[in-house]
Amino acid sequence: MGGKRIGWILILLLLWGCSASESVSDGDGAVDDQGPRAEFAFRGRIAFQSNRDGDRDIYLLTKTRLRKLTDNTWHDEYPQWSPDGSRIAYTANPEGHYDLFVMNADGSQVTRITSSPKDEIEHAWFPDGKSLAFTIEERKGIRRRFSLWSVELETGKIERMLSDFPGYTALPNFSPSDPLMGFTGKKAIGWDVFMHDFRTGGTQALTQGGKACRPHFSPDGGKVAYVSAKADGKGDIWIMNPDGSEKQRLTERDETSDYFPSWSPDGKYIVFSSSLQHRIDRGAWSLFLVRVSTGTVIPLFKSGHRDLFPDWDWNSVPARRN
Repeated sequence: MGGKRIGWILILLLLWGCSASESVSDGDGAVDDQGPRAEFAFRGRIAFQSNRDGDRDIYLLTKTRLRKLTDNTWHDEYPQWSPDGSRIAYTANPEGHYDLFVMNADGSQVTRITSSPKDEIEHAWFPDGKSLAFTIEERKGIRRRFSLWSVELETGKIERMLSDFPGYTALPNFSPSDPLMGFTGKKAIGWDVFMHDFRTGGTQALTQGGKACRPHFSPDGGKVAYVSAKADGKGDIWIMNPDGSEKQRLTERDETSDYFPSWSPDGKYIVFSSSLQHRIDRGAWSLFLVRVSTGTVIPLFKSGHRDLFPDWDWNSVPARRN
């Protein structure tokens, strides 16, 4: 659960619960700083954030390489691939507050998208690649308010989304096949997963109980991965249909906190961050995979630091499901 920004993530967790390259592996195995950790067919590109050099930067993981895409004195966080795989949207705080930025997939041509004293965080690309949906966090003393907005990349036009929702909205994610947007919402106590249908204008709660968040559509739009603390009080990766039916727990690891799911391009795996800690500002967080068909968990990348918010490029291989 949580957001890119530490304060946002801590609230969610507590409520329910330039570019250098390094060779990291010579084969098709999972990788860490010391070499392969498991055998599986790792294809494509995964962008994620890590604090391995002190501040938080964006990294790119492939079968054989770990490449640093951003390198500066501020925090760069929450990378999200564009629908065509050519660009990465992320958030950064060079002026103290968080704004949205877009760069090419190789880290070049950085463009600022928003600029305001508020924190613009936790975003998602619209399916046409022309706009971003994002969360605005507003602070009033110790209170924080969250709302969803959209911005057109070409014009910079910003509009409020879901203004009729009776509560907080955050963490958007769009279906690649239907006019649907999943998001994390809070009406009373705790956060749940909701689905908004742009055809009807209706919004449906897909989970209840205030212990779920962060929906993420599969490449074919047929499933939604999400995080739930229902089973162990910490957080696991679950999947369900877009209408909320057929919920299934994938990671049955009561000792760990499993968050931030993102699907592989072929829909066979979900990458996620995991830790023995329940707060992302403490301890080490590593990247793991879970095989959707079996629930088998495979270590992917371990740096000994906090490796968070992985996003798998769907354009790496054709999208298909078993």
